[in-house]
Amino acid sequence: MTSSSAGTVHLAVYDTFADWETGHTTAHLTQNGYTVRTVGLTREPVTTMGGLRVRPDLAVDELRPRDSALLILTGAAAWDTGEALAPFARAARGFLDAGTPVAAICGATAGLAREGLLDDRAHTSAVSFYLAATGYAGGERYVETDAVTDPGADGGGRLVTAGPTEPVAFAREVFALLGVYDAKKLDAWYRLFHDSDPSAYEVLQGE
Repeated sequence: MTSSSAGTVHLAVYDTFADWETGHTTAHLTQNGYTVRTVGLTREPVTTMGGLRVRPDLAVDELRPRDSALLILTGAAAWDTGEALAPFARAARGFLDAGTPVAAICGATAGLAREGLLDDRAHTSAVSFYLAATGYAGGERYVETDAVTDPGADGGGRLVTAGPTEPVAFAREVFALLGVYDAKKLDAWYRLFHDSDPSAYEVLQGE
């Protein structure tokens, strides 16, 4: 892919956002022609859980699905301590309603559950009872696996979900969703970064 064909991916950033959860995803999207733009509650700087200061490129109320290939939501303490991040869950609803995909990992899945976005979609998270505590109605759609992509229906956007220990599987699902790698290269990428399989590196180098 080239930068002219790949498009823009939006990464939500907020105080205590879990910066390691999307490192693989954003790094390899950038290497494959995507532009990653950060989105905050405002344009004021935020501090990640790892202590990094990030100045958002735009505020969430400026975000439009038509300008994006994907919205990525990471975990953060604030997902479980109030409604401060609810605007991002509402933004995710707007994306999905517009047919634009969303990818959520860790605590962001609870935010989507509270917004009702997991009631009718296949999904996963840290553990099923973590989402059950939100009072959502989607328990029967919970899948015990590392990461899940729900294909969407009736024009709705596709949705990737993953638990906090699965940043590599999360990236794999995003790459598959966006068509970043073909099936052979995607499998090799996952085996290299998840399993440290040296033979996978040879496959990637040979592509």
